[in-house]
Amino acid sequence: MVQRPGRLLASLALLGLIAACHAPRDDGGGASEYFDRADHDDAWAGGTRMVPITTPAGDFHVWVKRVGNNPRLKLLILHGGPAMGHDYLDAMDSFLPGAGIEYNQYDQLGAGFSDRPEDDALWTIDRYVDEVEQVRKSLGLTNDNFCLYGQSWGGILAIEYALKHQENLKCLVISNMMASIPAYNNYADSVLKPQMKPEDVKLVEQLEAEGKTDDPRYMGILIPEFYQQHILRRPFEEWPFGLMRSLNNVNKHVYGLMQGPSELGASGRLADWDRFNDLNQISVPSLVIGAKYDTMDPAYMEKMAKELPKGKYAFMPEGSHLAMYDDQERYFEALTAFLTSQE
Repeated sequence: MVQRPGRLLASLALLGLIAACHAPRDDGGGASEYFDRADHDDAWAGGTRMVPITTPAGDFHVWVKRVGNNPRLKLLILHGGPAMGHDYLDAMDSFLPGAGIEYNQYDQLGAGFSDRPEDDALWTIDRYVDEVEQVRKSLGLTNDNFCLYGQSWGGILAIEYALKHQENLKCLVISNMMASIPAYNNYADSVLKPQMKPEDVKLVEQLEAEGKTDDPRYMGILIPEFYQQHILRRPFEEWPFGLMRSLNNVNKHVYGLMQGPSELGASGRLADWDRFNDLNQISVPSLVIGAKYDTMDPAYMEKMAKELPKGKYAFMPEGSHLAMYDDQERYFEALTAFLTSQE
């Protein structure tokens, strides 16, 4: 059937309207904006830069990598350890871009690709907080867009930053970290260690006391009885490359100085840290993420969310300390929903 020119033009106009309704939107929230390279001096290097920081021991540089562009929502990620590096959080790459969340991976001083000065006076919470503030300024993050995420030790750092500089924050995420190391140690002693064989706990503690944590028996016990149960609930040989890189490149000196020899409780400089009673001073919207099999008490973390004036709690029923892997879909559903709600 041959259409007359007028009817044909009308049909084409209708098809154009339908196509426009179904085309990807470019109204400030589409993919073209997220991948926009304009006004990003780091774009030529894939979003990677070395950020200068000043410390009492001199001037150094820390490594940061930006992914995406979103003027309304910029996430700065604080990794755990201390001194683990960003690599074990590679799972972010599979979920945050799809949600339109701009994020900055960041290796703290002494970790990952950042400088590794050898001065023990540098490894204090106050000095780390000052470092985060310098990074924030270098990246141009403001309370109109700046969300801070901290996982494990990064959660301690995020809490401390919020208590000192929350006027700069838009929102806060505390993932897999209790607000008290004494409470964490009590949970390890009363809940986690009793799940292990008593003779193995005794040997682990003996080797720690003797400074023999390089003894093959030490990790030979901890990997199957503790790490595969409470750090990441998959066979050790299946752990992701990024996590293994973080483990293999951890700054052992800084980690031991701050945390102690393992995740089975803390015995280093952090041993007396406790900020639970100060959580009510953090007034920005905050998300606390806990997990059933975590090294951190999930019930305690739920109490943390209730102490935060604008706190929310997300529970991962199949997750451990790295719930972003072993309860992945729930984890990122909760995280991205919270973050995008702040836009």
